[in-house]
Amino acid sequence: MKKIFLLILFISIIYVLVGCSGETERQIEMEEEATVIETEAAKETVVIEEDEKVSVIEDELKEQVEPSSLYVLNSDHTVSPVDETVNEKVVLLTIDDAPNRYSVEMANLLKEKDINAIFFVNGHFINNDAGKEKLKTIYDLGFEIGNHTMNHPNLRNLPEEKQRQEIIELNNLIEEITGERPRFFRAPFGVNTDVSRQVVEEESMQWMNWTYGYDFEKGYMEKEALAEIMVNTNLLRPGANLLMHDHPWTLEALPLIISGLEQKGYGFVDPKTIE
Repeated sequence: MKKIFLLILFISIIYVLVGCSGETERQIEMEEEATVIETEAAKETVVIEEDEKVSVIEDELKEQVEPSSLYVLNSDHTVSPVDETVNEKVVLLTIDDAPNRYSVEMANLLKEKDINAIFFVNGHFINNDAGKEKLKTIYDLGFEIGNHTMNHPNLRNLPEEKQRQEIIELNNLIEEITGERPRFFRAPFGVNTDVSRQVVEEESMQWMNWTYGYDFEKGYMEKEALAEIMVNTNLLRPGANLLMHDHPWTLEALPLIISGLEQKGYGFVDPKTIE
């Protein structure tokens, strides 16, 4: 009887020990699982924090890269500094009928000299892959792209719906190519209408003509003559809006125009700094 009792007691002890051992192993496994979960959660937290830091840094860099407003566009199409701390003796360079044949070369030349400009685009020059590639190249170089209508008509000769189409269709096409809608509009021949002004307002754009330009006149289709008049005309003044075109003689004259203006103490407005 005593032996039976001892045997039962021994078996009970073994059972308890085994049970405790199992519980201990399960507890260890649970603790290990909890540790893994906590570790993974910590990693995710670190990733989130790092993403947030990267986002903050990107926002700060964007603010640093994006130029602040330094100039305002006046009703006479000139630009003026927003305050007395900003250089007044500047001109704004604009190039119409882009990107026909010479616009990319003009853009590369200006880029080398760290001078910005507005390239006003005609839609019929970007209705094929080659034209689209030219426009994208100019845009990627950092230049402002303006709207100069799809087909360069005199808007005054078009019905209202056609006028709207000439502007909005080009805005859509430029956005499709560059990812950005044009901010500035220039009417062909400088002929604006009530309709074009209304569309420009609806599209949150600014319209501009120019102060002077000569490269479309017969006497100035040669680089020396063109450079001479662009630099020495009595129309040159601080804030002047200079009109040029996608012409070979304009491309050839451009370095002379830039150096001549610089010798007179003029700088060049970055269109991105215009309010």
